[in-house]
Amino acid sequence: MAEPLLKHPFDPLFDAESRVLILGSFPSVVSREKDFYYANATNRFWPLMAMLFEEEILDRREFCHRRHIALWDVIFSCRIHASSDASITDVTANDIDGLVRKTKIRAVFTTGRKAGSLYEKYVDCDRIHICLPSTSAANARMRMEDLLKEYRKIKEYAEKD
Repeated sequence: MAEPLLKHPFDPLFDAESRVLILGSFPSVVSREKDFYYANATNRFWPLMAMLFEEEILDRREFCHRRHIALWDVIFSCRIHASSDASITDVTANDIDGLVRKTKIRAVFTTGRKAGSLYEKYVDCDRIHICLPSTSAANARMRMEDLLKEYRKIKEYAEKD
C-alpha cells in the first residue's frame, strides 16, 4: 500500500533580513509532531549551530532571526515512509525562489545529499547553492568536527554585509 500524500505542516521561518536559507528535504516524523525544524533530539543541527555561532541557543526562532537564517524544506508535498529520505516519491517543491525574493538571501544551503539533489531537480533559483552533509544521526560517519568545518560557510554568508 502506498504511503499517504503528506503536505509540509509548518511555515518557513524567515524575515526580510534573512541572508541565508537552510533547506532540508521534508520534516521528520518528530519535526512534524513538534511543529519545528530539526526537532529530533538525535539530530545534530541545533548543537552544531550553537558551536558554529559560539552561543547557547535558548530560543531557536529568535536565534535564526538574529543571525539572519531562514529555514524551510525543499518539499511542499510528497509520499514518505516514516522519516526516510530514500523513500520519498511524488514530490511537489516549495516555492523557494518566491521566498528568496522577499529577503536578502544570498546563498541557499541544503542539508544532506537528498535535499541537495531534490533542490537541483525541482528548484529554479539564481542564488548560490551549497549542499552540506546531513546532520541526521543516520549520517554517523560525519563527526561533529567535520560537520562544523563544512557548516562554517553558513556563518560566512549570514554575517557578510
